[in-house]
Amino acid sequence: MVVLHLNRLHDYYAAMELARALSDEQVARYHEEGFLCPLPALSPAEARDCRAMLETFEASEGRPLGRLPGQLRAKTHLLFPWLDRLVRHPAVLAAVEDLIGPDLLVYHLTMWIKDPGDDAFVSWHQDGTYFGLDPADQHVTAWVALTDSLPEMGCVTVLPGSHRLGQLRHSTHRDAANLLSNGQEAEIDVDVARVVPLALRAGDFSLHHTHLLHSSAPNRGRDRRIGVGISYIPTRVGHVGPRRLTASLVRGQDRHGHFDSEPRPRADFDAEARAAHAEACARFFGSHGSVRTEVAEA
Repeated sequence: MVVLHLNRLHDYYAAMELARALSDEQVARYHEEGFLCPLPALSPAEARDCRAMLETFEASEGRPLGRLPGQLRAKTHLLFPWLDRLVRHPAVLAAVEDLIGPDLLVYHLTMWIKDPGDDAFVSWHQDGTYFGLDPADQHVTAWVALTDSLPEMGCVTVLPGSHRLGQLRHSTHRDAANLLSNGQEAEIDVDVARVVPLALRAGDFSLHHTHLLHSSAPNRGRDRRIGVGISYIPTRVGHVGPRRLTASLVRGQDRHGHFDSEPRPRADFDAEARAAHAEACARFFGSHGSVRTEVAEA
């Protein structure tokens, strides 16, 4: 009976190991370097479909997403069912769970879009600077590529190991071409000889720690660079601030109730979705004093 019990226990742990998305080596590398890249998620055809749905909406509005009013680049998953499904992609959630646990919220989302030849860039920063999360170091960003994201296209560039510095002081540098809502920049000299580009093919994704220093240059390629930055936190993490914020439960259970639940969109950009998005963005950006209500792509 003891042998049978041990055999069942062995089978249980073997099954759990097979269910994991990340190996022990990958988890250790994430904790050491602060990122993992590339990881597979969407097929090339699925990535093309996502891009087509985004660009169909842009064509209907007559302007790129970043030039439309209302912070539509932020929390965009509250506006479109296809993005609502993307933040729940099993491959992405499985990898995130291996890093921070099974009960997961999407705290924020940003569409990172750079047209070829424009001046849009992202300054060196840490994601957690204005997030106000406690504990802060449990936040993980998944960056999902809907197009290729290569060095010549202004892919994300990181400073390996910089997450171990903890939260750094940032200052504000107003520049219309900076895609960050507050134009924040870390007050640190980055050794460019040590930086690593996170090159991705359409459908792949990367993961990076909330304190990892990263930036991106303008797109000098021939095609758009479109990525979806998804901020995941475990449900045990809360927000420090006077006003309750919103989040979307995407895996497991929320036994803590630190955030108001965000409704899932039922149709593209319908009135109900727009109202929920506007409320969620007003709370989020109001929590850290953002002065920009839209972001223009230069």
